[in-house]
Amino acid sequence: MVIELSGQQHPQAKTVVLSAGLGGSGNFWLPQLNALREQYRVVVYDQRGTGRSPDTLPDGYSMQDMAAELAIALAKNGITQCDVVGHALGGLIGLQMALDYPELVSRVVVVNGWLSLDAHTRRCFHVRRDLLLNVGIEAFVRAQPLFLYPADWLSENQARIEAEDTLNVVHFQGMENLLRRLHALMDTDFSTTAAHITQPVLLICSQDDLLVPWTCSETLHAALPNATLKKMQWGGHAMSVTDSQTFNLMLMEWLNIPHPAAATSPLMEPSWQNH
Repeated sequence: MVIELSGQQHPQAKTVVLSAGLGGSGNFWLPQLNALREQYRVVVYDQRGTGRSPDTLPDGYSMQDMAAELAIALAKNGITQCDVVGHALGGLIGLQMALDYPELVSRVVVVNGWLSLDAHTRRCFHVRRDLLLNVGIEAFVRAQPLFLYPADWLSENQARIEAEDTLNVVHFQGMENLLRRLHALMDTDFSTTAAHITQPVLLICSQDDLLVPWTCSETLHAALPNATLKKMQWGGHAMSVTDSQTFNLMLMEWLNIPHPAAATSPLMEPSWQNH
């Protein structure tokens, strides 16, 4: 698995690793790169079996495998400590790394994640899986934006979505790879391990997320010893794309707090508290 490094290169620069969701592509984070590169060394990567990291995933592929693959890739590039920012599946990778490689992971940001799979999210995944198996790749790809973006944003960005559909069909990760990654995602449950994640964790959720109810972030927040929860009112599952300005402000202000454990102090309350 190949990772790309960019941004600040001075020795004191912190490293921020960006991990995408089920699509697996590092390109998901394009709306965040410019802001992050000004202050951090930034790592993006295509997850194993997707995009520029082609491979055939094995049976029994797991979240622990995803975490180990990223940890190994970071070690090969001399990275010994980092913050992990992950969207949905990518956020769960960050939590798994915090458990398995606590010396490597300083902080985690989980965007629209969960403690254990919600019944509604399971239904959505079953619908997407059935589309892939019974109708085909094009139908799966065409349905994907419905789960990612708000209806009003989709209405205003049809040309963009159609162009992305074409690219996503051409660069589709493969049916078997996607199903194995989806199974690993659905099988992940932090209910018995979340209390052991002592690193600071920022949870960002969108209250109009169609795929993952925002209440899942509340449940995860309650289970983590050192977590901060922030809510966006609009933006859908991929609000880091649809409302990148608000999202980037939330992300950067939290990352820039020297001691995240003190972030709940009234003296350090970020300006986006009321968004």
